[in-house]
Amino acid sequence: MSVQEAVTTPTSHPAVAIDEASLTYTVATASVQKKSRNLLQRLRGITGVGEQKVEALKPLSLVVNTGESVGVIGTNGSGKSTLMKVLTGHLPPTTGAVYATSTPIMLGVNAALVKQISGHDNITLGCLAMGMTRQQVEEKRDAVIELSGLTDNALRLPMKAYSSGMASRLQFAIATSMDPEILIIDEALNTGDAQFRARTASRIDELREEAGCVFLVSHSLPTIREMTNRCIWIQQGELIMDGDPAEVTKTYTGYTKRMAAKKYKSAAEYLADVKSTLNAQKIIWQ
Repeated sequence: MSVQEAVTTPTSHPAVAIDEASLTYTVATASVQKKSRNLLQRLRGITGVGEQKVEALKPLSLVVNTGESVGVIGTNGSGKSTLMKVLTGHLPPTTGAVYATSTPIMLGVNAALVKQISGHDNITLGCLAMGMTRQQVEEKRDAVIELSGLTDNALRLPMKAYSSGMASRLQFAIATSMDPEILIIDEALNTGDAQFRARTASRIDELREEAGCVFLVSHSLPTIREMTNRCIWIQQGELIMDGDPAEVTKTYTGYTKRMAAKKYKSAAEYLADVKSTLNAQKIIWQ
């Protein structure tokens, strides 16, 4: 489905529309005069500084409607976090454009935590930073604490005494206290016990029911299957699949296993072998 088709469908209510957005970095490179055997000779052979283009994200089009929770998967360096930064406006796209009904909130960006102060003080600071009044902060405090699952004793300690899991739980609770319309969670739910994951899933469902949408970036495929109703697979900056989480994660798992065994050189080569067995109506093929 193209951006234009999705926007004009009467029954759809787009929250985010990505229209052929891409991102290319320009990095400095050293020009070497000749091949040398050791580091000193190579340094002496440097003749100047050049530039190299790195295509971190290839032109990509995608529409996400209200009420959807979208899992984002891919191997390290595939472009997942780059896409999320483009969505939040932290990295302007080189080509194309991104449209959204409100400014997407990335977990951790709007809820910056200070390690030297207590969990209680971080709740106050984080909520105030997102635009709440002090009265609103106090009204939300109990809900934030309940979602985080942290005890009062833990909340009295400075953040530097927290484990990464405790910090992530509090961060998520603060970031979602404002009922954001568009929430992006980047690798923040890989820690925590089963009770926290259950509370998180419930909170994501609440956000979706309130006409919002959620992007969840994670290497945990079970988390993607449990907490999302749609999944996109990005590999080498390219959108490979878009569809049912169970179907996409199954194909992705097959790809990673075969890549580890060096049976395929790219995702495209692997997908060419399995394409005929998949429902093309649920998948975007690039």
